[in-house]
Amino acid sequence: MDDYKKSFEEFVKGGRITKSINSFKIKLFLKKGENSLLIAKHIKEFKPGQGEPEKLYWNYWAITISYYSMLYCAKALILTKGYEARDHDAAQVALGYLCVPSEMEKDDLEILNQSYKIFEDEYVKYFEDAKTESHIARYSAIKTYTERRLDEVFENARKFVSKIAIILAD
Repeated sequence: MDDYKKSFEEFVKGGRITKSINSFKIKLFLKKGENSLLIAKHIKEFKPGQGEPEKLYWNYWAITISYYSMLYCAKALILTKGYEARDHDAAQVALGYLCVPSEMEKDDLEILNQSYKIFEDEYVKYFEDAKTESHIARYSAIKTYTERRLDEVFENARKFVSKIAIILAD
């Protein structure tokens, strides 16, 4: 949390995270994230035919789109806190700093029977992992993905997107 606080302050100073009153974007980013996850699922399950690129290349894009579904939903959640993140690292920092509640905040949400609104640190880790895998999938010439790893990244993206959708449903 302290690392995120320091980075958050640096990113605000550098303009990578800015204050925002553009709350109309929340629903737009959420919808973009939810639909991107559906596209990732379609590509993940796609069985290439003769003359089409082999499955490995489809998997690269399924991972990348899974990550972007998380990024769009992260941007929606960050906007609810009055900020916008200008890049991928800034989104991760803003998530970690603004969206993971303190123990006191968690207790308050549980008392109010709103524990479903608790955005745990594990979701930030899902985001970080997907961001890393997406980067490798886009820029590495040699990485291959097992179906198990693709399933893991996709499932984490599904949990992430679902959690944010639940938090934003109110």
